[in-house]
Amino acid sequence: MSLLTMVSQLGVAFVETLKIFCLTLLFSLPLGLIVSFGRMSKCAPLSWLTKLYISVMRGTPLMLQLIVVYFGPYYVFGQKITSSYRFTAVIIAFSINYAAYFAEIFRSGIESIPVGQHEAAKVLGYNKLQTFFHIIFPQMVKRVLPPVTNETITLVKDTSLAFAIAYAEMFKKAKEIAAAQSSVMALMVAGVFYYVFNLLVAWVMGRIEKSMSYYK
Repeated sequence: MSLLTMVSQLGVAFVETLKIFCLTLLFSLPLGLIVSFGRMSKCAPLSWLTKLYISVMRGTPLMLQLIVVYFGPYYVFGQKITSSYRFTAVIIAFSINYAAYFAEIFRSGIESIPVGQHEAAKVLGYNKLQTFFHIIFPQMVKRVLPPVTNETITLVKDTSLAFAIAYAEMFKKAKEIAAAQSSVMALMVAGVFYYVFNLLVAWVMGRIEKSMSYYK
């Protein structure tokens, strides 16, 4: 197999990797914000429930979570597992896993805002919803961008774990080519794909962070 053919095949498989990446961010970021609210809730049962969720998601391997989400419907409900469910299982597992990490990042960002800002907003007549979205949220986003960027870069690499349930993303395709050719070249090329994509993600996040540097 020529290098050009190999790159072409990996490029097609990379589209699947890109879909996992984009959809995971689309679902995990807002879910993480919701979970962070539960984590900070004054309702003890809700707070402990979200703490447990975060603990399980961060304390067990993502690969294991993928397997549980994929095979769970069969063992728990007796539902037949179809090949079309593979992609859905990948997105569910990745989203709930990354939401746990984002939840703690968002919580730390929200709690880092001085209490005085809440009090000032109350004096100005803002309700809690207005205070959060107009005052707290913009500052929180600025503060959490660096750790969110780190998690986003990790997500690019973690997409390769989808091979655990035989989902045909780029890493799985690279392994198949490497096995067929008895060469690690396909894996090296896949590594270049991941590296270049991570450079792009880091650049985009860097631009966003720079745009929020209000005082420079």
